Amino acid sequence: MALSRRQFVGGAVAVAGATTAALGTTGFAPPVRPAGLWREFAAAPYTHPQIPYVGRAGALSGARRSPRPRVVANALTHGAVPDGSTDSAPAINRALAEAGERGGGTVLLPPGTYRIDDYLRIGHSGVVLRGAGSGRTKLLATRNLTELIGPYGSRYGGDKSSWSWAGGLIWLSPQARHDSLVTAIRARAWPYEGWTGNTRDAWTTLTTVHPARRGDRTITVEDPAPLRPGRLVVLRLADDADHTLLEHMAGGGPGPEAYPWDDKTKLTSYVPYEWPVRITAVHGRRVTLERPLPLDARPEWDPRLISGTEALTHSGVVGLTLEAVETPQSPHLLDKGYNGVTFQCAYDCWAEDVVVRHVDNGFGLVAASACTLRRTRVEGRGSHHPYFCREGAHDNLIEDFRVATRTVPAPAGTQLHGINVEGLSSHNVWSRGVMEMGTFDTHRGMPFANVRTEITVENNGRHGGDASAGPLYGARFTHWNVTVTNGRAGLVKIDTIAPYSATVGISDVREFDQIDVPDFTGELHARVEAYGTPQTLHPKNLYEAQRDLRR
Repeated sequence: MALSRRQFVGGAVAVAGATTAALGTTGFAPPVRPAGLWREFAAAPYTHPQIPYVGRAGALSGARRSPRPRVVANALTHGAVPDGSTDSAPAINRALAEAGERGGGTVLLPPGTYRIDDYLRIGHSGVVLRGAGSGRTKLLATRNLTELIGPYGSRYGGDKSSWSWAGGLIWLSPQARHDSLVTAIRARAWPYEGWTGNTRDAWTTLTTVHPARRGDRTITVEDPAPLRPGRLVVLRLADDADHTLLEHMAGGGPGPEAYPWDDKTKLTSYVPYEWPVRITAVHGRRVTLERPLPLDARPEWDPRLISGTEALTHSGVVGLTLEAVETPQSPHLLDKGYNGVTFQCAYDCWAEDVVVRHVDNGFGLVAASACTLRRTRVEGRGSHHPYFCREGAHDNLIEDFRVATRTVPAPAGTQLHGINVEGLSSHNVWSRGVMEMGTFDTHRGMPFANVRTEITVENNGRHGGDASAGPLYGARFTHWNVTVTNGRAGLVKIDTIAPYSATVGISDVREFDQIDVPDFTGELHARVEAYGTPQTLHPKNLYEAQRDLRR
């Protein structure tokens, strides 16, 4: 049974109260003191075996405020109509395109309701679509992406719709990359969706990289000539025949070494691993990066810096609600594409104070890195993926988010996930969230080194993922300060399934409904601390503590 918001909050209080009462007859919680794992991490923040360094996740290295580019256009002057009577998508798209062609700036969308019969595209860097606030500016979307672009099949075969995990009715992606994706979809040549093109061959080597270790911020390159401070590059690591790169992502040791990687064809299609990063300094052949290396750079993985797709940068969506016309949720994996806001091949971009309602999929990060979603909400009739993070999406920050209880019962044959991460995505953060439904959906494809912190969840969703996509977890997954209102352990308490993981400060939970077995044999080297007492945990928020540690 779905909980009302009042019941949900009351349940969270009840869980906390029951936990406190169990601590002793005095009714007082134990004194708050720094977690032992935190003390370990603070002593070696870039190389801790269980906890990843995410202190620079998000746009502009985690800036607390999003930029406010100067206003260059008002959608009304381009013909947008704020009474919902007329299709305003052509006018808004014209305003966005013209702003981009003039070098960027903010396009205002004044208070009102704007009907859009097409999807909105931000394809130029430096362009922000700004409404008057999520309670004052509404976009009413009448059509889905299958109608607007066409059916989108899976490159792995079957009858699945890739609109189940891709695309948005507000779609932020570099114009050239976006055009190539749409062309491929219409030609039914189902594309890869990341930084190196539809067939992963659209890249150029800038320089090779000398051996380096996870956590290094300064690396040595063979040829610094193509590099300069401020340039965005992609670190490319290719796997070898023995899959030692995948083993490294899983933490290494006997378990990953014994794992059968070869038949995990979807997983092996995700490598080479591609990690976008900005250069901050070049001194001879020594190059300093914006963030520390997420993995070792070993000669057997042919480490190199490459240029791929030109990224969309410094663009965003602020202060509006996107509401799709209400239709029943589609059967699992057959979504039509009533999707919310998606960032693709984007870096240093953001969404803030944005609500999506009645959508198939809410907010998407597809091969997007260093983006921030702040004060976002998914509401309405229920979503397949309220948040999806995939295709090698790294270093993103989703904070102050909410997944609201669905307003209608779930139709038979549908599926609910939650905050999703998959496809070798790494170093992403979900912080200060309230999930009135859903789960911590680690969707196979071996994502690694991700953090979920200071979240309250009614843990009633399910994970997904094809068996050919391999393990649920790589190394250094951390769940830190999580209140579970229904007592369900699955996908929140992960010490029995995730290698080199940390489960710290979560509610008392038990296994029911969805129980997974470990992908790797032997010792997992997982850690548990402050179990059953999230209210005593210090620091309360792992991401914010890491960000403060930078200072």
